Amino acid sequence: MNTNIQSQPKASKRHVLIIGAGGVAQVVAHKCAMHNDVLGEIHMASRTKDKCDVIAASVVEKGSFKQEAILHTHEVDAMDSEAVAQLIRDTGVQILINVGTAFINMTVLEACIETGIAYIDTAIHENPRKVCEDPPWYGNYEWKRRDRCAANNVTAILGAGFDPGVVNAYARIGYDMMDKGSVTDIDIIDINAGNHGKYFATNFDPEINFREFTGQVYSWQNSQWQSNKMFEVKRSDDLPVVGAQDSYLSGHDEVHSLSANLDVPNIRFWMGFGPHYMNVFTVLKSIGLLSEHPVTTAEGLEVVPLKVVKAVLPDPSSLAPEYTGKTCIGDKVKGKINGQKSEVFIYNISDHREAFLEVGSQGISYTAGVPPVAAAMLIATGEWDTGTMVNVEELDPKPFINLLNKIGLPTRIKDADGDRPLEFDI
Repeated sequence: MNTNIQSQPKASKRHVLIIGAGGVAQVVAHKCAMHNDVLGEIHMASRTKDKCDVIAASVVEKGSFKQEAILHTHEVDAMDSEAVAQLIRDTGVQILINVGTAFINMTVLEACIETGIAYIDTAIHENPRKVCEDPPWYGNYEWKRRDRCAANNVTAILGAGFDPGVVNAYARIGYDMMDKGSVTDIDIIDINAGNHGKYFATNFDPEINFREFTGQVYSWQNSQWQSNKMFEVKRSDDLPVVGAQDSYLSGHDEVHSLSANLDVPNIRFWMGFGPHYMNVFTVLKSIGLLSEHPVTTAEGLEVVPLKVVKAVLPDPSSLAPEYTGKTCIGDKVKGKINGQKSEVFIYNISDHREAFLEVGSQGISYTAGVPPVAAAMLIATGEWDTGTMVNVEELDPKPFINLLNKIGLPTRIKDADGDRPLEFDI
């Protein structure tokens, strides 16, 4: 079991490069602008510069800059590690926030290791030719580069979105609240009780979204990996604000690091799905339209079915204007406090409409985009500038939670003493 990694005071890092130009990147751009007194000059790059320009225009339109500045936009092929490294050199950035597709994580990380700048991402790396690799997933790619990050004094914070990310910090908090060695269960519950008004859509990249649910569901139970099928195991919870909700055991990034870093025998991830989503998903999967393997049409065209489905579904960033309702995402942690059996629920409630009014994005993008900006700010001020590769639960969660409370994602805790805001005296 790892303990919290404490960074040493270092010179302040400033200037940020955002990789990506989707819905989450839009949130990151706005939030970086709102805190450019800490983060300095802001750059944004993607394969399609025009998308970056649209986001930059929205930052100006909403007046998001705290201090007068320009959001610089660039074109880059993030699958080309040397091209990313050259952009880092040209811009002089010191922190990179990767919110592009999960397929680019390794090439972008390599560029950061080569140039010696800090790296932050929000999801585990994926190989486009593989779906649902053997656990622990981080061990297949990211963790293999940990020694090189340490050797090059590169801070690399993995999975610093909401889930993974904030829920990892919640797990750490709940774990530390309990008597040593007493925690038996960490259940991460992700509920989107919102409505986007479309017949069918995904809240982020459809290709990544569907890949999460087409393979085996891996969970950590009885201190070993257990495999189930999607939608095989269900639970029901009466949750704050969103009320009674069903969720299903799902495979997810954070289980793979928490099982290595916290001494807990049962760690599971649960995601809420409505009957309509499940029906459409099942049909698409059953007829082969979620396959990542190419097929040849009668006209001789080679196509990847999953990419065709992605092309015909709404762009997740287009959902924001009509999205209503709220999300509830949190951790239920069971153990003992002072020898008595206890359960705490540490959680956040976010509102889709409020997210749109603030930054022009829906709530799912908002919850994913605010945390990496908080992580960047903590690197900039030295509190999370570790000089090595870490997952969020290995870091002190207190400054992270306090900062999120201030910049748009307030945390609450529900336990035997009631339901109240969670903030730390540090």
